[in-house]
Amino acid sequence: MSETSTKKFKIAGAILATLVLPLAACSTAPGATGGGPRDTLVYATGDAEPDCLDPHVGGNYPQALLATQVLESLVSLDKDGNIVPWLATEWKASDDGLSWDFTLNPKAKFSDGTPVDAAAVKANIEHLQDPETGSSTGYLAVQQIAEVEVVSPDVVRFHLTRPDAALLESLAQPWVAIQSPAGIERGAEANCLAPIGSGPFVVGEWTKQDRIVLDRNPDYATPPTGFEVAATDAPKQLVWRFIPDATARFASLQSGEVDVIDNPLPEQITTAEGDDTLAHLDAPRPGASNRLELNTAQAPFDDKLVRKAFIASADVNPGIETLFEGTAKRSYSALSSVEPLGLQSPDAYKADPERANKLLDEAGWGEKNADGVRVKDGKTLTVRFPVTGAQSTQTEQALFEQIQASTREVGFDVQITLLDLGGWYAALGAHEYELVSAPYTKIGPDVLRFLYHSDATVPAPSGYFANHAMIKNPELDALLDQIGSDQDADARATATKTAQQLIADEQIILPIYDQQNHFLYRADLQHFSALPTVSTPWLGQVTAG
Repeated sequence: MSETSTKKFKIAGAILATLVLPLAACSTAPGATGGGPRDTLVYATGDAEPDCLDPHVGGNYPQALLATQVLESLVSLDKDGNIVPWLATEWKASDDGLSWDFTLNPKAKFSDGTPVDAAAVKANIEHLQDPETGSSTGYLAVQQIAEVEVVSPDVVRFHLTRPDAALLESLAQPWVAIQSPAGIERGAEANCLAPIGSGPFVVGEWTKQDRIVLDRNPDYATPPTGFEVAATDAPKQLVWRFIPDATARFASLQSGEVDVIDNPLPEQITTAEGDDTLAHLDAPRPGASNRLELNTAQAPFDDKLVRKAFIASADVNPGIETLFEGTAKRSYSALSSVEPLGLQSPDAYKADPERANKLLDEAGWGEKNADGVRVKDGKTLTVRFPVTGAQSTQTEQALFEQIQASTREVGFDVQITLLDLGGWYAALGAHEYELVSAPYTKIGPDVLRFLYHSDATVPAPSGYFANHAMIKNPELDALLDQIGSDQDADARATATKTAQQLIADEQIILPIYDQQNHFLYRADLQHFSALPTVSTPWLGQVTAG
């Protein structure tokens, strides 16, 4: 999600009835060590299985993980965070910032043989902007593009409604990756099953709740800057397995049944770091930190005193220290520490139960019932907190329970409800929450505009809205607009700092830690790394054995 909405897309059962491709059919068993190069690479994810593989639809992180293997973006980032070429070899903005020209790599072709040309880019932007697509993350990324002009087959021009300081950052994301127009024209059901890209792999068969088989694109020739086309002996097939149980996933890695896993538990990371047959890649995500957002539009968090009391009563640090075993650090910022403009404000988010009690007394919540819960005008100080296992790890859920316990000591009744992904989205859409954890991945500080601008309380075409804090603050809106449009880097940095200070002062979030991206993999894999964009692994150049 982005840990944003995935459209509740229902694909015809007959289409989904694909056959399992037996791994034993491969000439060399997946995960087997020794004996030379392997034909198959197996990736096991603990993230939710997408409803739709087209990242234009909805736009969440599980989609991005797989789309990175199939689709490509116009630009990428290097390890220092600089924008570098990918499908576009060069670009130039007009002096007023209202138009951008992109020159495309003439070697780039989709796996269906059609060219990645200006007409294809135009079709993709229009697909993202079409309400029928149900896009959220991608829709927001290209919302300033008013028109796409085909200047020539290799040159495409974007005409903007206003200068967009975050345009290149947005275009580097997998939710805005470029797909074959012929694939899009097949219709949503077919494209959700197998989007057609220009990347190193091609979607083959999808066995729901089990695996997706990806075949290597033999004509692939356009890796992102800093990456290479795979060697001729690289695995010819990538099997993408869905193993939600962390223990089973790690056991499969240890046994050699799979080559790479994501979302390991902290103790598994520790074990892997002491095992010569395994390796660990730590690739934190950009964008927002993991944080709890307080719904300021309804009681009790429409009262700033109560918000301040809740944050002062939430003792986060002991849980971070004991549960995460050093694999995560406490955050005191709305932005990930990966973001250069992130501002840490530890004093604003300091646990102080004595102060929390005084604030609640001041806010009129002076009484407690027999269960120790604060009461005011006959109503208890109840906070609904819907959580989905599809977006939170077992460790994070344990941390939520510790926060629940510490806030209970001053009189909050935090009611954690574990929901499936559909139920979680429904609860948010109905505003049946006072507290929510909704990670959001986006490159650059413009993520703050997506999350806290008044406009973001209005749902995107997918039905998802990102401003879960429901904050509507004209002063903050002005700063966020500047972050999104100011072409002066220094002015943009100042606005970013000021906006974070205002968010901290308004006490609308409780930062917890950076969004984690830990990958464990077999140590005999070569060239395993993550793209510096949103830290998804790029498996196009990986060799095994």
